[in-house]
Amino acid sequence: MIPLRDDNPTTLAPVVTVAIMALCVLAFLWQLSLGPAIEYAILRFGVTPALLFGASPPHPLAVPPAVTVLTSMFLHGGWMHLLGNLLFLWIFGNNVEDAMGHVRFFLFYLACGTVAVLAQALPAPDSTIPMIGASGAISGVLGAYLLLYPHARVLVLVPLGVLTQLVHLPALLVLGLWFGLQLVSSVLADPDAPGVAFGAHAGGFVAGLVLVSIFKRRGVRLWQSRRARRP
Repeated sequence: MIPLRDDNPTTLAPVVTVAIMALCVLAFLWQLSLGPAIEYAILRFGVTPALLFGASPPHPLAVPPAVTVLTSMFLHGGWMHLLGNLLFLWIFGNNVEDAMGHVRFFLFYLACGTVAVLAQALPAPDSTIPMIGASGAISGVLGAYLLLYPHARVLVLVPLGVLTQLVHLPALLVLGLWFGLQLVSSVLADPDAPGVAFGAHAGGFVAGLVLVSIFKRRGVRLWQSRRARRP
C-alpha cells in the first residue's frame, strides 16, 4: 500500500515539516554533487555502530560519532529512498506538528530519530556498516499519528498485480499494517548486514507511540475523531 494523502485538516502551517523536507532535499543534492566521493560522505556523516559505541577508533577527520546521529537523519541512499520518506513525512507530519507545535515537533522528530538509530545499532554494536536516512525519525511521526488520529481516512494505492486500486482506509489500519511489516522484517533481518534498517523503522515507530503524550500540546487528545480540531 502506498499512501497518497489523508483527509485530516490542520490549523498550523507545517513550517518545520517543510523545513525538514527541504533540508533532506538539499543534503541529497549535495551528496549527488560529490560524485565518487559520495561514499566517503556517507562514511563520514552516517552512523557507524562500531564508531558510535567505541568498538573502532574514529578517523581523525571524521565527524564525532555522537554528531552523526543527527547528520545521518538528513542523508539518503537514492532517489527512491528520499522520495518515499518525503511522501510519508508530507502526509503525516503536518498533523503531528499541528498537535505539538513547531518547537516540540522538531524536538520530537530528533528524539524519535535518535531512538531509531539505537534500535538498529544496539543489536550489532560492532557493525561497520553506516546508517543514513530520515526513515527512523519519520517512523516516529507515523507512530504519533496513529495514536492521535487513528480514525483519519488515508487514500492509498493498492497494487493488484498489473492493476491498481485507490481506496480510503483508516489510519489505524494503514499504519498498523505498515508497523507490522517493519517489525516482522526487523526480526528476520540480519542487523550486521547491509540493506534496509528495519530495526530503525520499528524502533522509531515505538518511540513515537511512547513520546507523543509527552510532546503533544496541552488539550490535544489522543484517539481523536478524523475531523477533530486542535486548540
